[in-house]
Amino acid sequence: MQTNRKQVTIAMLIATFLAAIEVTIVSTAMPRIASELGGLQFISWVFAAYLLTSTVTTPIFGKLADLYGRKVVFTVGAALFLLGSMLSGLSSSMHQLIWFRALQGLGAGGIMPTTFTIIGDIFPYEQRAKVQGWFSSIWGLSGLVGPLVGGFLVDYVSWRWIFYINLPFGLVSVIMLWIFLREEGDSRERKIDYLGVLTFSIAVASILFALSTGGTVYSWGSAIIIGLFLVGILFLLIFIWVEFKAEEPMLPLELFKIPSILVSNLAALLSSGILIALNVYLPLWVQGVHGRGATGSGLTLLPMSIGWPIGATLGGRLMLKVGPRKTAVLGLILILAGNVSLAFISQTTPDWVLSVIMLIIGFGFGFSMTVYTVIVQSSVGWNLRGAATASNTFLRSLGQTIGVAVFGTLFNHYMKVFMMGHAEVKNINVSDLNRLLDPHNIGQIPSSVMKTMREALVYGLHHIFLILVGIAVLALLFVFRLPSSKPEAVAVSKDLKEA
Repeated sequence: MQTNRKQVTIAMLIATFLAAIEVTIVSTAMPRIASELGGLQFISWVFAAYLLTSTVTTPIFGKLADLYGRKVVFTVGAALFLLGSMLSGLSSSMHQLIWFRALQGLGAGGIMPTTFTIIGDIFPYEQRAKVQGWFSSIWGLSGLVGPLVGGFLVDYVSWRWIFYINLPFGLVSVIMLWIFLREEGDSRERKIDYLGVLTFSIAVASILFALSTGGTVYSWGSAIIIGLFLVGILFLLIFIWVEFKAEEPMLPLELFKIPSILVSNLAALLSSGILIALNVYLPLWVQGVHGRGATGSGLTLLPMSIGWPIGATLGGRLMLKVGPRKTAVLGLILILAGNVSLAFISQTTPDWVLSVIMLIIGFGFGFSMTVYTVIVQSSVGWNLRGAATASNTFLRSLGQTIGVAVFGTLFNHYMKVFMMGHAEVKNINVSDLNRLLDPHNIGQIPSSVMKTMREALVYGLHHIFLILVGIAVLALLFVFRLPSSKPEAVAVSKDLKEA
């Protein structure tokens, strides 16, 4: 039986939607969950546990998909994700929920790269860009639907159903994949790079844990954070040595000798850093500087979720006409233009201007991110496509994780610099910012203090936006190195041809 592209695509769209909606739907329910389970101080770990395990396992599952086939690995990932979902719904304490979310993240690390890899397998280059645009639309749709579905379930059913709802859809996706996807057999002897998996997991987990807790749970100069970074760097060096020696490396480092893959991954890393900064700091501007509520900040970000899928769809078509390089350059120019605009906004800038800026940036991400995925998938053959796709997914997650840590540290630094120059606020801790800027506290805090704190906030955010401009310029310089034509035309190293 031949592969039924339509049915397989539907199955992968369902799986992608489940993984994409997980973040937004859980965010909506967390206040109710914390109220029922207790442990309000551990809320951030509900998200961090999921991010940590999914990021670590993404490249591992990507390589396993090359060794054992897409269906088997996808099924394993889906099984872990659904088991984690069911147990999360049954959680009776915040600690249990954190552990079960980590299990859910393990599964997500298998679902996402394998999903994109399967699409890369069943569609030729000429159709790949268009289909990837559909998948980008799913991410945009999840940003719109997630809060609505989460709010409905929390208010009228139970927060536990935000996890249970994954079960029937996940099972349908797996069943459809086994029925409609046909994979060619592979008679090669399979050798798993266990040492590579172990050293990679320790290295990435240590670094991500340090980035996630540094400056919040622990100070950056504390022994535990320094120790985690040292362990991470040590095992990263060991991992690189192991991969050069391994007969079947977990992450073939030769992939990064292919210019199109190297450039796409670096651009994706930088772009993801910009993305997380916008999601974190633009709402802070809307709420802290303009004095709007959470709904107002969400509406300001909404145009990006609309522009992204439209840009991805248009970018897929444009890529076939003008080539991947020009399409990605256009995307980065739009991202750069949006961030330059943010660098010049003031306290009097209307909210609708911010919405227009985010729409432009959304178009930019749609154009560029689609190109990165298609190029990486199209630069290698079947036996390396899983690892190549996973490398791109991994670096996107890494970019967001690093971005959260770096931008958080820089923002606090700039805030402190400003506040030290103003006597009325120099003894106030930056962590008290939310309390000071809460509209309910107006009248309880001297107006001079409130005004100065808002000025400090503007000062800190403007510096963040200026840094984003620099990162966008750097990413733009990278994408000028992308191929101007179909990626298959890029020369592949001898080692990779023999793999």
